[in-house]
Amino acid sequence: MGKNEPTLLQSKSYDFAIRVVRCTQYIQAEKKEYVLSKQFVRSGTAIGALIREAEFAESRSDFCHKMSIALKEANEAGYWISLMKDVSMLDEKMYKSLLSDCDELISMLVSAVKKLKD
Repeated sequence: MGKNEPTLLQSKSYDFAIRVVRCTQYIQAEKKEYVLSKQFVRSGTAIGALIREAEFAESRSDFCHKMSIALKEANEAGYWISLMKDVSMLDEKMYKSLLSDCDELISMLVSAVKKLKD
């Protein structure tokens, strides 16, 4: 992740993206489901990509905008996690684990965006 040590948010979003990709691979292989899982992998991996992109933001405003979009993607990922559980694509354990990680990212991003807007 570049020369510098990644921030906690960068590390957690990257680890979450790995979990999302692996979960999607499982769903596609075992459940033969491709539509919801593609939406999930798109939003779940976009979080970290946007946080990474924000590193080279052109201004404080641009940085805040990218972090706000990362927050929206995290919220969307949470939606897909809940939906996949409710249609029996995720078991309770996987659902709770993924949602917990997603909620943690949302909390961190909300805090970061609020600080940036102050």
